[in-house]
Amino acid sequence: MHISFGPFRLFPKSRLLEKEGAPLHIGGRALDILILLAERPGEVIDKRELVKRIWADVNVDEGSLRFHVAALRKVLGDTGKSARYVLNVPGRGYCFVAPFAQAAPPVAQASPSEIVTPRSLPAQLAKMIGREEVIEKISTGLTLHRFMTVVGPGGIGKTAVAVTVGHRRSADFGGRVFFVDFGPLRDAGHVTTTIASVLGLNVSAEDPTPAILTFLRTGPTLLIFDSCEHVLDTLAPFVERIVREAPQLRVLATSRESFRSEGERIFRLFPLDCPPERESLDVAGVLAYPAAQLFVERIAQGSGPFQLSAEEAPLVANICRRLDGIALAIELAAGRVNAYGIAGTASLLDSRFSLQWRGRRTAVPRHQTLAAALDWSYDLLPPAESATLRRLSVFAGPFAPEAAAAVASGEGLSISETLEAIDSLVTKSLISPSGSRALRYRLLDTTRTYALGKLNELGELRQFARRHAEHFRDFFEHAEADTSTPLPEWLSIYAGELDNVRAALDWAFAPDGDARLGVALTAAAVTLWVRLSLFAECRERTRTALAALGDTGGDDRIRMQLLSALGWSLMYGEGRAREARPILETTLALADKLDDKDFRLRALWGLCIDQFNNGQFGKARALADRFASAAANSPDKTDLMLGDRLMAVALHYLGDQNDARQRIDRVNASLHVLAEKPKIFPLDLRISTQYFRARILWLQGLADQAQALAARNIEEGRANGHALTFCSVLGQAACPIAFWAGDLDAAERHGSELLEHTERHAIRLWGLWARAFNAAVVAKRGDVAIGLPLLREELNRAGDARFLPRFLPLLGELAAGFLEADQIDRGLDVIDDVLTRCNDRQELWYLPELIRIKAELMLRSARHSEDAEARFREAMEIAGHQGARFWELRCAISLARLKMGAGQNAAALAVLRNVLGSFTEGAEIADMRTARELTAQLRN
Repeated sequence: MHISFGPFRLFPKSRLLEKEGAPLHIGGRALDILILLAERPGEVIDKRELVKRIWADVNVDEGSLRFHVAALRKVLGDTGKSARYVLNVPGRGYCFVAPFAQAAPPVAQASPSEIVTPRSLPAQLAKMIGREEVIEKISTGLTLHRFMTVVGPGGIGKTAVAVTVGHRRSADFGGRVFFVDFGPLRDAGHVTTTIASVLGLNVSAEDPTPAILTFLRTGPTLLIFDSCEHVLDTLAPFVERIVREAPQLRVLATSRESFRSEGERIFRLFPLDCPPERESLDVAGVLAYPAAQLFVERIAQGSGPFQLSAEEAPLVANICRRLDGIALAIELAAGRVNAYGIAGTASLLDSRFSLQWRGRRTAVPRHQTLAAALDWSYDLLPPAESATLRRLSVFAGPFAPEAAAAVASGEGLSISETLEAIDSLVTKSLISPSGSRALRYRLLDTTRTYALGKLNELGELRQFARRHAEHFRDFFEHAEADTSTPLPEWLSIYAGELDNVRAALDWAFAPDGDARLGVALTAAAVTLWVRLSLFAECRERTRTALAALGDTGGDDRIRMQLLSALGWSLMYGEGRAREARPILETTLALADKLDDKDFRLRALWGLCIDQFNNGQFGKARALADRFASAAANSPDKTDLMLGDRLMAVALHYLGDQNDARQRIDRVNASLHVLAEKPKIFPLDLRISTQYFRARILWLQGLADQAQALAARNIEEGRANGHALTFCSVLGQAACPIAFWAGDLDAAERHGSELLEHTERHAIRLWGLWARAFNAAVVAKRGDVAIGLPLLREELNRAGDARFLPRFLPLLGELAAGFLEADQIDRGLDVIDDVLTRCNDRQELWYLPELIRIKAELMLRSARHSEDAEARFREAMEIAGHQGARFWELRCAISLARLKMGAGQNAAALAVLRNVLGSFTEGAEIADMRTARELTAQLRN
């Protein structure tokens, strides 16, 4: 069944959308949304239901839904002021409002007694998987169009589809359905005699065309021409003639490229839908996709009853993806399961051995192995196209035309000849256009494996692998210098080449590669890994390059670049990495030796952050001073801004919020002059400035400004697209500010988003923090029995990472949780350990709150209760000295309650009035509401 609306037809089972008969490329999520809406026309579907149905177990916000609905509307051309297809109902959800068109009426069927079985048509498969709507569409199309060609790569299932259509339409043609297989034909001069033979015509004339036309004019006829790609030059004009001169004729052809003939209607057959790369997919989820259904069906046919297990389901999904949904490849792989098991079969996909797996004995020779299917296509190519195909096999994943021309041209092929060959290979279904907005191509994995084997057989692999590596070295040297392009746009240009960089490096550092070229490519690719937040990969790749570089002299500059990248990847990827400091100190020494200003600043920045991570805040401030001095003479204004930002962070952690505010405001006032991304800084300077500014504003008691800034920061960070930056947006400001404000719903929402984000991007340190923070939220909501043990467990799991500054408030909440659980001694033990840490490290920004929590614990201890008031007053005094009015407010509330308990209401009221008088905003945060309630209670 299909759904028609406007110029569109939607085939839900085949997950196909077409416009005026042509398939449309549409994202998977957008297509899921369309299918769900179109199946319930006129009904407003709630946004939450849409998110739950489309994303299943993945936590996403409504922003993701809005993004994919916008993408859907763009594909539908539904971008005007009034929606024609998808309507947004504010506050509720979305509704499909298009009127449905009636499907084409079914063709009248002949009675069973009138049906004559076509003699030349092969038997149809007992079961066609994932092609029902395709078959229906082609069957219906033959009523509307007299000449249709099913186009697609070898093994995709063109013949099976055409044969099934022939059987389905046989009655409509009174059994006059004739199947002509041109596969065995080697001489195109015999095309017409081959057709005449299938029609049963005994023709003695040299040209049988008149006899064929006489036969075709006698009644409705369907000719199915199979495997036409090698006889197109002869067959195309013949088909044009017979379609023109035999009015009751229909022609259905299969080919790896189109005829490009008058009246031809092309139907491009796409691979079977494969399960996506998603951890949450269970057995049922995997088997919802036709590629997996075909794989399991063929296993059962070859080995008897088979049931897919939960452990095997991800392997099957991966096999189907690796085989690009190509039906023949999936069937051949399924035939290996009886011998190797599913895991063994998956492991063999990387070898050329898989190209030789044999299928059904009854299959035509070109379909008995993947290699035979590809040999058939490859042997038909002219030399320029076969050479181009071989050379392009060095690319991993999609590639741009410019990259293809740079790598594959030469050795007798000009750039224009290479690009022309690529266009021809696309029409022959050997290269596929990629789905990205910019024009890109890719080879199916099976085709790439085959072509790479040919490249190796001819002794060309090393030459073109080198060209590939050289191209991407040059490409990313340019990318590193491109600091003016906004990050989302930069990533759209460069991030898609990650697989090519990996492939080039794997070749370069292999025994037959070129290690020196690999070293240069590693240095050039650092910017890519940093901007993708792939710090673990950056760390391992730079270590490999440094090992290859050895201790030889004369390589100081590239050694400095690699050491800098290694130090930063350790610092941002592992936090308290002991080896980061000596690596960054060596980087600094090399930068001084080479008098390289940028790398001197990079090393100083890294050393300063390393001191933050290791709790040496006094040393961090000294390094911030050194950075500012080094940046003072820089012509680059962003270096001065970075100096102020670094000092602001140091002062913030040292507890000097007023001076920190001065520095961070100075950076904020200069952001408008920031034309380029700082060369030495991996995060977005605008966004990273604002989340620290929000923290400082909050501590100063400017809660409304801090909350508004944090909200804007979230939107900017989400739009920016840099994974590590967005972690800091949520973890440094959004989560703690919501928690301190008492907005636990927002805290839970931000914490869940952070955890999901870290899991998606494999950012370990922030993932550890997010799990601990989410446990603290549970405890804060009052569920101490669950939240407190969970918080302890997550902090223990964090190991040394809990000594990072970001974990300090969570340790305070652990002590507060022991207070709520009436485990006073354990709470005091925790708080004393943390206070020792803070005093030893000069980590003073959270000190007033820690002392206040300790005083609350002391109140509940018979041994320490008399000292509680002194601790409250100490905390208030420190908070006042730091300019941290928020901590001062909390201390005042605790002290006022103590006074009220002692019957000293006037003193309690004076404490509250003294602090509340200094607040000009933040009336709705939890602590301000509590202070007002206590004040009202005392006045009464």
